[in-house]
Amino acid sequence: MALADYKRDMEGCSRCSSCKWVPFNQIKSWRFAKNCPSICRYNFHAYSGSGKMIIGNSILEGRSELNDAVAEIIFRCQLCGACDAACKVYRDDIDLTEVLLELRAHCIEEGQLLVEHMAVIDALKREDNVLGEPKAKRGEWAEGLALKDINTESCEVIFHAGCRYSYDPDLRDTVRGQVQLLLAAGVDVGIAGAEESCCGGRAYELGYRGEAENYADDLLSRVKASGAKVLVTGCADGYAHLRYLYPRMGKELPCEVLHITQYAERLIEQGKLRLSREVPLLVTYHDPCHLGRMSEPFLTDWTDDKLKRPMSLKRSGRKGIFDTPRNIITSIPGMELAEMERIREYAWCCGAGGGVLEAFPDFAAWTAVERLEEAAATGAEALVTACPWCERVFRDAAAESDMELPVYDLVDLALISAGIAEPARV
Repeated sequence: MALADYKRDMEGCSRCSSCKWVPFNQIKSWRFAKNCPSICRYNFHAYSGSGKMIIGNSILEGRSELNDAVAEIIFRCQLCGACDAACKVYRDDIDLTEVLLELRAHCIEEGQLLVEHMAVIDALKREDNVLGEPKAKRGEWAEGLALKDINTESCEVIFHAGCRYSYDPDLRDTVRGQVQLLLAAGVDVGIAGAEESCCGGRAYELGYRGEAENYADDLLSRVKASGAKVLVTGCADGYAHLRYLYPRMGKELPCEVLHITQYAERLIEQGKLRLSREVPLLVTYHDPCHLGRMSEPFLTDWTDDKLKRPMSLKRSGRKGIFDTPRNIITSIPGMELAEMERIREYAWCCGAGGGVLEAFPDFAAWTAVERLEEAAATGAEALVTACPWCERVFRDAAAESDMELPVYDLVDLALISAGIAEPARV
């Protein structure tokens, strides 16, 4: 697909500004009524989903040109999908997120590159990860764990750690805990170790389509060679890309793809993971964009009139992974859940996505603080999420703004309740 393929979407925008707000029947207060970090931060229409569609159509028709200032507006967006989810409540014939993605690819084609994003791509090419860390150290997080090496052994389940979990020392216990949970349940699990590479999703979001396809090919060949029936990942970003982006590129994995929370829930239902220890804590849960509204599986690229597109083939954001994390929270004895106002497909973004953390860290931190304030308003003692990128940006933002709100990964709490980890862990 190309930007021109979405001309009708762009022309169809009625400029109603619904993309800037939580749908009106979902608003609970004025304070937490907005849904788009970009327009909320910069307060100029061009930064909204609608504004970017006007930009795209204007460029296509030759009424304006793509320059540094316009490209920066395009990239000051987390690609969180909130504008699309809100828009589809009123205009389900428009695929707003796809327009935003095509705008970025158009920027790359026209040579409008951000230096910070070029550094990310250079890191990918050099070390096969978006953080630029040594590829040889990618599997060090798993040292001492009885995991199979999928490069030499077959296994039933592949665990894909992802870039952030593989290298972030503050999240080392969490990713180790995820595979410890699998091992404790008797799962036959293996990893690629130092041979694991980025899934390529971040490259796609930055507009670098060729690089994204290369990494998809690498993972696809590795999974095929392993003979695994299931791939499990703790990275919400990776999960969404494997579920949506890979099939769309014609590179669907020959196995079931699950997020670690989904697999944990399955183990609980099978009686292989018992949550019996009390964890007396009032928590609020943050829906990661890529585990929530952006994780809907790919269905089809509809080429006919979108007004004729069946509801079952529309990507509304409502079919993401929302219930599973909440089911686990309510299964932990002593734990209570206090919901924020913006939840599920209308959740506010953590701020880390779409290359914003890399290119505009101040904007990422501002977005994270907005969510932390919403979490604190519930009266919760801790914020729980299920994505390493969310956890990283929330922890940093809380520390920088002197907010005393602990941030936990859901699996960490499940491990305590299952007796696999000690309470002192959190």
